[in-house]
Amino acid sequence: METAELIDILSRGEDSGHQFKLNINNAGGLAAEIVAFSNAVGGRIFIGVNDDGSVHGLSNADVGRLNQLIANAASQNVHPAVNPLTENVPHPSGTVLVVTIPEGINKPYMDKDGVIWVKNGADKRRATSREEIQRLFQQVGLVHADETPASRLGAGDVDMPYFETFFQEQFGESLAQHSLPLPQLLSNMNLMNQGQLNVAGALLFAKAPHYALPAFIVKAVAFYGTEIEDEDYIDSRDITGKLADMFQQTMGFISANTRALQEDRGINSVGRPEVPRIVWEELVANALIHRDYFISAPVRVLVFTDRVEIVSPGHLPNNLTIENIKAGNSNIRNPILASFAAKLLPYRGLGSGLLRALRAWPAIEFIDDRTGNFFKVIVTRPAVTPATRAVDLDEEHTE
Repeated sequence: METAELIDILSRGEDSGHQFKLNINNAGGLAAEIVAFSNAVGGRIFIGVNDDGSVHGLSNADVGRLNQLIANAASQNVHPAVNPLTENVPHPSGTVLVVTIPEGINKPYMDKDGVIWVKNGADKRRATSREEIQRLFQQVGLVHADETPASRLGAGDVDMPYFETFFQEQFGESLAQHSLPLPQLLSNMNLMNQGQLNVAGALLFAKAPHYALPAFIVKAVAFYGTEIEDEDYIDSRDITGKLADMFQQTMGFISANTRALQEDRGINSVGRPEVPRIVWEELVANALIHRDYFISAPVRVLVFTDRVEIVSPGHLPNNLTIENIKAGNSNIRNPILASFAAKLLPYRGLGSGLLRALRAWPAIEFIDDRTGNFFKVIVTRPAVTPATRAVDLDEEHTE
């Protein structure tokens, strides 16, 4: 790191990726900082720097002592051990020791006392909730949210006509011809464990999964303008039911609250959707299948006059970036859901869905908010023209 880069970073203050320390004398405290960065996306600790970004500097003796302290803390006080890199960077006010901690590949990391630390803005805190710790295991593929138990749901909660139709179409024989009891069959299909449906089994085949999983729904609102209004809106729905039902109802909500373009068609002909239907199919399916089911929050669909926003709980998994997904890369967060969704929804699961959506409608923005822990898709709607306004008025007249 050059001195100019150091000065620039220090001028911007602390954040979730940069921590300032005047000095460090305690291996336990240093280990907690290393653990928090390893459990997040990595970061840097700048030693010899005051909280306000001004440099105090370190002596040669300090640098030697700190390098030894860092090596000991990272190998003996952090589990599993990590390998931070250190660099002595000159500054007019003295030497700054820069410690770079990469994102860990064996999460969750913990200190010698078994405490799991996570980043909380520029600071750190203990991870205490089960869901938060599960998400850390999820990031390295040790556990998946869709295989966790769905409280109080068993084989008796399965929508049997729906499941029988699915079974017949997929396996070419009726359920009645199958010799295994239903609980064993569901277990063999990775939809049940120890007599209880998992999240995937409940969302795919339960009669009313939202009674046991009330947060895993879609909240859809259509507004008159371009901002969220608490009381003034066109339409608002809580969309519940099986995954396939939520998909179809969400598609219907978007269709009902966006325009059809008449263009040069006759006045009585069906207009063309202002945004191609395949765009909504791909984006809604992805939101339902790839959201983080360790987060107790709904998918949100917000229709404004100039755009539609689809907000999914959970940022992109692991090291996926927006550039990755635009290139067709994927990382399946919920493998059971994804495997069945390909048979129940217009979903292929090959990482190509967003590419198809972008080809059909390039005016799509993706926001991966790792601090807020959500993923947002913003689809720009076409501007209202006299032709589209005429279609809207004609639709109002026929209602």
